[in-house]
Amino acid sequence: MDNSGKEKEAMALMAEAEKKMKSSQSFFGSLFGSSSKLEEACEIYVRAANMFKMAKNWCAAGNAFSQAARLHLQMQSKHDAATNYIDAGNAFKKADPLEAINCLNRAIEIYTDMGRFTIAAKHHITIAEIYETELVDIDKAVAHYEQAADYYKGEESTSSANKCLLKVATYAAQLEQYPKAIEIYEQIGTYAALCHFCVDMLNAKLAVQKYEEMFPAFSDSRECKLLKKLLDAYEEQNVDAYTDSVKEFDTISRLDQWLTTMLLRIKKTIQDDESDLR
Repeated sequence: MDNSGKEKEAMALMAEAEKKMKSSQSFFGSLFGSSSKLEEACEIYVRAANMFKMAKNWCAAGNAFSQAARLHLQMQSKHDAATNYIDAGNAFKKADPLEAINCLNRAIEIYTDMGRFTIAAKHHITIAEIYETELVDIDKAVAHYEQAADYYKGEESTSSANKCLLKVATYAAQLEQYPKAIEIYEQIGTYAALCHFCVDMLNAKLAVQKYEEMFPAFSDSRECKLLKKLLDAYEEQNVDAYTDSVKEFDTISRLDQWLTTMLLRIKKTIQDDESDLR
């Protein structure tokens, strides 16, 4: 079947879905299982959308998926509605980037309402990429990368959050927002160095030197000074000096849960080494 044939079939399915939808709204339809008719209409809209995709009519596919999403919301099927909006967004991406963003934003609203912040973050990244490549609106791209990072942090997905923040820092530097870029690079440099520290002290030392060379402002940061004090305390196997350095840092900049966990792990290795020597 050629594209025009697929398109005709898709349009026939759309008409069938609309008929089902209207019959569910009639008096008799409401008496005799309107929800089952709505479910059938949803399924037919999705079939029509996939047929439009095969015909490469992306806007029609997006509209059909959006219709299915709206009906699923009407039936309180939030997860299915969000899935349909994502499918609609992916179709619109190929023809109408702004409408793609609208659909993805609707899906994000549903996912955040359901507490599914990791999935919401993933779709914020998709929107950021559309703003980057299709619409070339860097400010809006940055806003969505920041929102994604915020959601990832809340779900303790530090690695994913840092990838988003690196994007933000890159654009901040391009836009001459240097303090913002420096703050992000300092934060991420600290996280990376602590991960090295958990594996091997020498790697952590080399990482700190590398970040100082890459970002000279990192040398003057409180985070860099803390890392150097911790490395010294570790070399001397001095638990008290280690604890005092962490406490001093925490009085000015509150430690988040991730940093606290990493710092406690490193402290435990000093204590374990001390007990081995006894």
